[in-house]
Amino acid sequence: RSLVVVHFMAPWAPQCAQMNEVMAALAREHSQVTFVQLEAEAVPEVSEKYGISSVPTFLFFKNSQKVDRLDGAHAPELTQKVQRHAAGTAPAPGPGERAKDELHARLRKLINAAPCMLFMKGSPKEPRCGFSRQMVEILNKHGVAFSSFDIFSDEEVRQGLKAFSNWPTYPQLYVAGELIGGLDIVKELEASGELDTICPKAQKLEDRLKSLINKAPVMLFMKGSKQVAKCGFSKQIIEIMNNTGVDYETFDILEDEEV
Repeated sequence: RSLVVVHFMAPWAPQCAQMNEVMAALAREHSQVTFVQLEAEAVPEVSEKYGISSVPTFLFFKNSQKVDRLDGAHAPELTQKVQRHAAGTAPAPGPGERAKDELHARLRKLINAAPCMLFMKGSPKEPRCGFSRQMVEILNKHGVAFSSFDIFSDEEVRQGLKAFSNWPTYPQLYVAGELIGGLDIVKELEASGELDTICPKAQKLEDRLKSLINKAPVMLFMKGSKQVAKCGFSKQIIEIMNNTGVDYETFDILEDEEV
């Protein structure tokens, strides 16, 4: 069997269990492909060798050589890659990169989207790597008011921010548009007591709501996001807003029970 697909997983991650089901279905369809599961934290040397920093991660091997990689729980993309490699064809090239200055402008906007911005793997409610989970726990313990961006949701941002900030790993914490650092730096700041002076504290709910309402000239509080509405009413109002051409921002109320 020339194609081997290795799933680096963690038993505590529900997304890994979901992807195991996808792999089982693929194994039934592609009997010539070998599918392997490895608990990433149980094989630290192997994980370090292949740069496994989050779960799930999938590596593709042909004749003992790594030929492809997939980070995250993306069932359609995993299926496509297995089909392509099993058929002996190379993966389709990704979309072309945007102009460098356009990307940098977008990154600056994201970095300054909130006084304290955390670029992480997953979301604060569902971190997708141990480092991101620890970062969220520290910030919450100190009552830090922060917003987050899931770098798995946008590959261009994920790769571009590493070069833009000259910081090769995630999570990355920014305060007032300036890079503070990753988990090790934040742990040092916590130990020295500086974290409480650097990071903004969570507002009282009334003040926070006022701030959110006035974040943009038009603010839509909805279930989900512009890209993925999570209820029929939210979907309908997004369609109406998009058809009118109004410039607006959204807030996902499912991400914040207090709000």
